Amino acid sequence: MDNFWQRLLVGPAVVGGASLIAWVAFGGTAGLLTLSALLVALLAHDLRNLAALYRWLQRPDPLRMPATTGLWDHLFAHLYRLTRAQARNQEELAVALRRFREAATVFPDGIVILDAQDRIQWCNPTAAKHLGIDPRLDVGQQITRLVRHPRLVEYLDAQNYREPLVIRLERDLPLTAAIQLIPYGDTEKLLISRDITSLERAETVRRDFVANVSHELRTPLTVVAGFLENLADGPGMDPEMQRRALDLLRQQTQRMQRLVEDLLVLSQLEDTRNPLREERVDVPELLRLLYHEAQSLSAGRHRIGLEIKTGAGLLGSAEELRSAFSNLVSNAIRYTPEGGRIEIEWKEEGSELVFSVQDTGIGIEAHHIPRLTERFYRVDRSRSRETGGTGLGLAIVKHVLSRHQGMLEIESEVGKGSRFSARFPEARRLPQKASALVSRAGVA
Repeated sequence: MDNFWQRLLVGPAVVGGASLIAWVAFGGTAGLLTLSALLVALLAHDLRNLAALYRWLQRPDPLRMPATTGLWDHLFAHLYRLTRAQARNQEELAVALRRFREAATVFPDGIVILDAQDRIQWCNPTAAKHLGIDPRLDVGQQITRLVRHPRLVEYLDAQNYREPLVIRLERDLPLTAAIQLIPYGDTEKLLISRDITSLERAETVRRDFVANVSHELRTPLTVVAGFLENLADGPGMDPEMQRRALDLLRQQTQRMQRLVEDLLVLSQLEDTRNPLREERVDVPELLRLLYHEAQSLSAGRHRIGLEIKTGAGLLGSAEELRSAFSNLVSNAIRYTPEGGRIEIEWKEEGSELVFSVQDTGIGIEAHHIPRLTERFYRVDRSRSRETGGTGLGLAIVKHVLSRHQGMLEIESEVGKGSRFSARFPEARRLPQKASALVSRAGVA
């Protein structure tokens, strides 16, 4: 027989045996009195132990159990084991929950735990930032009262969570978030929020890039196609008209060629698999070559000066640096009216080396300056096409300088001109050659 049932029958057996002995020895009255007294004693014992159990249940302490005897001792021992097991389980759950919250705290996506009524039970700091939730004050609030967006309400009501919901949230900084709900347990839901602002911006840039390339190629291709059709249909075309047509064809094909070349350069610069070629670049000699090229490009329409204040060189890619410096110089020539002045300078400023191009051109309005390095961004689109620009020059400059840990500074005033400065850190400096001479060429 099970030990519990043995203990359970001990009390009644003792009471019955003692009462029977009293009945036989002293008669029926003595037997009944003995039975009554033992039953009262047994009841008092049980009531005392029951009271101890009640007091313990009011303030359970798995480490301290009431002192009991008999069957109650067996019950309390069993209860003690169950309580200890429950305490261990709770401790393990608490550790698991703490680890989950620690992991969720550093998780790059937002996490919100919702109950059956879409009330917030807990959220991590990322979700608080994305959705504007206060983790301490907003527990118990419905998510739709805090994130007031009609599409979120529809998403929750539809209960179709196979696809994420993309919504734009207006916070201190506009945020585009992808929200996904994952049901779990009986009625709870896990809300995951992901910041896709940069992805959306990249997709916008990609679409704009394709549209801009298509637009830039459409015009010259239309011109080329039109003149080719005229040449094919009119073999007896006037020689002067034919010369003009061939000249326009040459200009437009050159324009397309420059665009394709700049696109290829930009693609190579953006390719992470294309490491920077480290070599010793003699910047003073490079600038002297660019100075002569600038004189040829200007064809005497501008006064161009070159001032080399340091003979220090740079560690980097000669081809990339030449491309960046050449773009800055050619831009100055394109956007400076005839008779204007252009100054090219190479100098030291503190621990930095600075290449700068200053012109007396038309200048740029302040609100345009932050966007000048965007691909195909133009302050004056029609003027850019007239001067032969592709709209990619400053984007190339920005990427070249980034690969050399440098930065581009732009200062400009409308009607007075602009100054573009490429700054390079001390880590890129090469010692000045003994034969390098500080020099000045051109006009002041």
